[in-house]
Amino acid sequence: MSDQTPQQPGPADPANPDFDAMTRDIADVPAVEVITTVAVHLMSSAAVNLGLAEEGSEHKDLDEARKLIQALAGLVTASATEIGSYHAAPLRDGLKSLQLAFREASLVPDEPGQGPGEKFTGPVYG
Repeated sequence: MSDQTPQQPGPADPANPDFDAMTRDIADVPAVEVITTVAVHLMSSAAVNLGLAEEGSEHKDLDEARKLIQALAGLVTASATEIGSYHAAPLRDGLKSLQLAFREASLVPDEPGQGPGEKFTGPVYG
């Protein structure tokens, strides 16, 4: 008989993540949820870089915002038929709002059709 008590599994060790468990977890997430989550992250980051967050002028970076809006437009356009209009419509609305905010924030606005993401969405007008 041993004097040692069996060890119970402790909290997850961040230095040794359980990749098998993480893989199983992500496999259970529907594609529409992954796509919309990524889109929301892109929108949030673009909004911050447009200076739309609290203390916005500290974080304003239109070059970064342009890249994020471009990526968002590509994702939304490419995935719209896959995720359906129920999910795509609000993403399109958010994208258009960001495109308009970008145009408004720019000292020299792009010509219609030349703004971030407009090669995917077409020209955006206020």
